[in-house]
Amino acid sequence: MLTKKGKYGLKALVHLARLPVGQLAFVADIATRNNIPKKFLDAILVELRNAGFVQSRKGKEGGYRLARPADEIKIGHVVRVLDGPLAPIPCASRTRYQRCEDCNEATCQVRHLMLEVRQAIAEVLDQRSLAEMRDIAGDEDLSAALKIQA
Repeated sequence: MLTKKGKYGLKALVHLARLPVGQLAFVADIATRNNIPKKFLDAILVELRNAGFVQSRKGKEGGYRLARPADEIKIGHVVRVLDGPLAPIPCASRTRYQRCEDCNEATCQVRHLMLEVRQAIAEVLDQRSLAEMRDIAGDEDLSAALKIQA
């Protein structure tokens, strides 16, 4: 399950992806516009910066921006950085595999099903870029605005 940290991190990245290339955003603005607690967002943005997804500049004219184009940032990579493995159980993880002590992995039906679940999640998240996510969200925002105006 996606944690609040993962959800807030993705929301912040979508916010930055909507800005003109190179424009900076203040943490307070990102937090306010996306209903994210500012202190929590500060910590998330540091992790995203350390992972190379965002750049920051300090000072009066400072803020955050994407470190590379939104179409080069894969959602699966972001989720793994913020929330860890995609697998629902440790014995189905590719990056942080841990053997189960209570079953035979070769015959465990639960593990085999969770391997399929992990693969399905990875196929979706690793194929989607931040640009695609931004554009999907933009379409929903547009649809909502049109309904309000009607």
